[in-house]
Amino acid sequence: MTTTPRHRRLALIDMGTNTFHLLIVELPEEKHYETLILLRTKVGVRLGEGGISKGEITPAAFARALHTVNAFQEEIDLHQVTEVRATATSAMRVARNGPELVQAIFEQTGIKVDVIPGEREAELITKGVRQAVPLGQEKNLIVDIGGGSVEFIVADEDTIFWKQSFEIGAQRLLDMFFPDPSGIVPASAVAAEQAHLSAVLAPLAAAVQHYQPVTLVGASGSFDSLADMQLGQLRTEAELPPCTELELSSFQHSYRQLLSGNHEQRLAIPGILPMRADMLVVATILIDYVLGISGITRIRTSSYALKEGLLAEMLHG
Repeated sequence: MTTTPRHRRLALIDMGTNTFHLLIVELPEEKHYETLILLRTKVGVRLGEGGISKGEITPAAFARALHTVNAFQEEIDLHQVTEVRATATSAMRVARNGPELVQAIFEQTGIKVDVIPGEREAELITKGVRQAVPLGQEKNLIVDIGGGSVEFIVADEDTIFWKQSFEIGAQRLLDMFFPDPSGIVPASAVAAEQAHLSAVLAPLAAAVQHYQPVTLVGASGSFDSLADMQLGQLRTEAELPPCTELELSSFQHSYRQLLSGNHEQRLAIPGILPMRADMLVVATILIDYVLGISGITRIRTSSYALKEGLLAEMLHG
């Protein structure tokens, strides 16, 4: 006989272009008690690999996604979850067969996936970051580099002043500028990416000039990897502190290290997740570009992002 859990248990799933995240929490009965985290995990699904630039999810990526969500469903059953919220972002937004994957997930697991627009994604990311990083009254530039899209938000602890989502995620940039499987980074390709960013991110340059943010806050993904590289140790999702100061000198060292090696050499760097070894190259070129146009010298990382924002919204409205 199974016992019904006394508390509300929520499962929050964030289906990103690179990574699928699962967060299971138990909600307190009283408002003033803490939310209990039962499970925080992620799986490198690489949903956008091989297809995002063509507007499709490849059969292999489709199968990986289904396999991962089925495994998540097992955890959800095991933890006697009472409510599931699942969101999907860039890869499923733009893929022709995205609706097909949403339908297959529902048929196999009963999980309804909400495919959200970029603006909504930016809002949820901000809510998540606010749970991890004390933004204060100064203006911060929040950056979330996904595999499909990148969200930029200018915000303090109370207000979002400006936000925009751009379909220039790491998998897209990799497909566009660094298709060589050896992972060698020619200077011409770096210059080409920078020129592309300069053209596409004109609205960001204008916003930065107007609002003058003083700190860059990087949400999860590549920024977690840069924090791991600073420490020289790869940590699990559960081991990451909510907020880390990423020294500018550490970022610059990591940037040089990533650009100078090939794929194999990057895999050997302490703190690098194999799946991110090449994506980090395009991500750090992007971060370096943003630091250049903004003049920002302080970087903080937030291990909280979209799914924590969704939780905060459900708890506090």
